[in-house]
Amino acid sequence: MSTDGQRGTQRLHCLVTGATGYIGGRLVPELLDAGHRVRCLARSPGKLRDHPWAGYVETVQGDVTDAESVAAGMRGIDVAYYLVHALGSGTGFEDTDRRAARIFAEQAHAAGVRRIVYLGGLTPEGVPERSLSPHLRSRAEVGRIFLDAPVPAAVLRAAVVIGSGSASFEMLRYLTERLPVMVTPSWVHTRTQPIGVRDVLRYLVGCATLPGDVDRAFDIGGPDVLTYREMMRRYAAVAGLRPRVIVPVPVLTPRLSSHWVGLVTPVPASIARPLTESLRHEVVCREHDIARYVPDLPGRPLPFDEALSLALRRVREAQVVTRWSSAAVPGAPSDPLPTDPDWAGGSLYQDERQLSVDAPRDALWKVIEGIGGDNGWYSFPLAWAVRGWLDRFVGGVGLRRGRRDAERLRVGDSLDFWRVEEIEPGRLLRLRAEMRLPGLAWLEMYAETDADGGTRYRQRAFFHPRGLLGHAYWWSVSPFHAVVFGGMARNITQAAAKGMSARGPSAHSPRIRLPRRDRRVRQ
Repeated sequence: MSTDGQRGTQRLHCLVTGATGYIGGRLVPELLDAGHRVRCLARSPGKLRDHPWAGYVETVQGDVTDAESVAAGMRGIDVAYYLVHALGSGTGFEDTDRRAARIFAEQAHAAGVRRIVYLGGLTPEGVPERSLSPHLRSRAEVGRIFLDAPVPAAVLRAAVVIGSGSASFEMLRYLTERLPVMVTPSWVHTRTQPIGVRDVLRYLVGCATLPGDVDRAFDIGGPDVLTYREMMRRYAAVAGLRPRVIVPVPVLTPRLSSHWVGLVTPVPASIARPLTESLRHEVVCREHDIARYVPDLPGRPLPFDEALSLALRRVREAQVVTRWSSAAVPGAPSDPLPTDPDWAGGSLYQDERQLSVDAPRDALWKVIEGIGGDNGWYSFPLAWAVRGWLDRFVGGVGLRRGRRDAERLRVGDSLDFWRVEEIEPGRLLRLRAEMRLPGLAWLEMYAETDADGGTRYRQRAFFHPRGLLGHAYWWSVSPFHAVVFGGMARNITQAAAKGMSARGPSAHSPRIRLPRRDRRVRQ
């Protein structure tokens, strides 16, 4: 899983922020494979616990908006990677991005860090900054903050990133696969320069060993400059689909486009909007100076069609290492399941069910761990579908995020409109709700052994209401719990007894052995 560019001879100590996200989760093993030591700074270190490389890195708890925790994370660091972005609407996220970048730059300087590496967005040439989308404008500002700081910085600017699990790839994939005839926004005619995730990672790793006097931005992109319309047509050809009919119309604004994308693809409107906004202007690389320091190899950067083909192969083989949904959803709750006695006495509602299972515990656990996504929720599919549609309607993530892996889960994985908060293999799966709710919700599923040595399935749903609306919500849906939660418990135990879990093609999560220098970086 090594990058196949030039490696430095130094063994550096690297700090990676955003390791729970799409790029950061893939960069960590590449840095390890290049011979560097890695420390991860994460708000929720537990989300990194089940990654294959977790035992090879140091993980510290911290937030880039908290100077004290950033200072602790920077101690002894040579190269600091900044791979986090605030998401949201209004001006709040821009303020957060600005404050976090300044803290990061100040603490890097105080700790004697040699270099900051930042991955931002490619900006259009000749367009006033005020005309840029708020998200693209904020990315550009963060890059300037790092370039103005005393610590030498390498600011990489990329447009559309093509790789299995990336938001840009999944948006392109689902739009093309689900709509043989498309009425599309005018931005489908905008030219952009996509880049494969392999090359993004190769450049990021290469920046660790840049000469000390390099303090600048680099445009990075693949060899193809394409309109989004051409990208959709080429995707159809690579995927073996019939040619798509694309009819652009001028009336879809970025806001309307994001809702349109949210209806058709798993990418919710809150994530789709910055992606569609960035497509309003042409974003093409103005230089390729990065090749002076991270030399191109034969066939690299990857052509667009090859990057697509590799990404599709990873999806079909269920070898997706990280997904866009690995990162936290804007506005989603992050509170752990409360255990404080103050939560007792009616402020935490609970629905609990237990059933004996005529099957071994491992058969029951196989069904539990395989829940969600294409496998479904074993209960009243229409009710789950309606709940997902309602969540999308109010701006939530809905059910379309699916699963990263068809069979195995790890802490931090998104699972439809849930997030894996805790997993004890063979015993417990705890999910935290990320749908829009007037409160906080969790769902626990246990595979246990009863007093007689038999197998028992235990299921608990919790809801902590927020205000009067939260209490009203619980009591309005409680009449349906017998159908939804009761049916789920019965069907899960029956599936375990029958030895089938209604899952898709048998596949396993990728096994990563570290360190190993002769393997290609995963797409």
